[in-house]
Amino acid sequence: MHGRVVVGARSLFNNEEMLSEAIPGAEVLAFLSIKPVVCSSFSTSGCQLQDLKMVEIQGDAIAIEDYAFQGCSSLARVTIPNSVTRLGDCAFEGCSSLASVTIPNSVTEIGLCAFSSCSSLSSVAIPDSVTGLGDCAFEGCSSLASVTIPNSLTNMGDCAFRGCSSLASVTIPDSVTELGDYAFEGCRSLASVTIPNSVTGIGAAAFSGCSSLAGVTMPDSVTYIGERVFEGCIFLLESEGT
Repeated sequence: MHGRVVVGARSLFNNEEMLSEAIPGAEVLAFLSIKPVVCSSFSTSGCQLQDLKMVEIQGDAIAIEDYAFQGCSSLARVTIPNSVTRLGDCAFEGCSSLASVTIPNSVTEIGLCAFSSCSSLSSVAIPDSVTGLGDCAFEGCSSLASVTIPNSLTNMGDCAFRGCSSLASVTIPDSVTELGDYAFEGCRSLASVTIPNSVTGIGAAAFSGCSSLAGVTMPDSVTYIGERVFEGCIFLLESEGT
């Protein structure tokens, strides 16, 4: 079974020690069960699964834990079941071959750096069930051209989309009250952004380096603007000067 792993429901139940199994095409597959029905730890830092290409998680797994698939650079496809409620910190960080992912409506939390440096990821739809988006969640997703941000989100973490250099436009929903520091820094293709009246604060360097940004309408609701928010926004500065 080359490059494919199926994790069955309750397959790690009551296993407190690390279990390993040799897989053709990869070096070691490791499972670390912290509590029942949690898919945890396929990280290359401990397991070296650079050849892993496809993952199908079956059954009633409730979470993909921190660092689960971190650095699986050949992983191109992952199936996340509707039972999963949390995507852990750095869960898919550095999965540079991952071109698309479907986040089910059961997910309420996307951890920090969850999809950071997934450089082939071209689009993502964050479901309405998500209320928390961790810092750097999609940082460095350089192929990300479109993103759907749900009305359920209230806070956009620091560096959430930092370095998403292909992102051309973004609509921030009315539910968001604060844009974190460096939220869209380095999104050099970003030409337009809509900031709703719900936003009261914009963090430091939130749009720094967005050199294609032609203009921003700042709502009256904003009471705090951090340092260097529009630094390097050349076209924006020109339009302000006319």
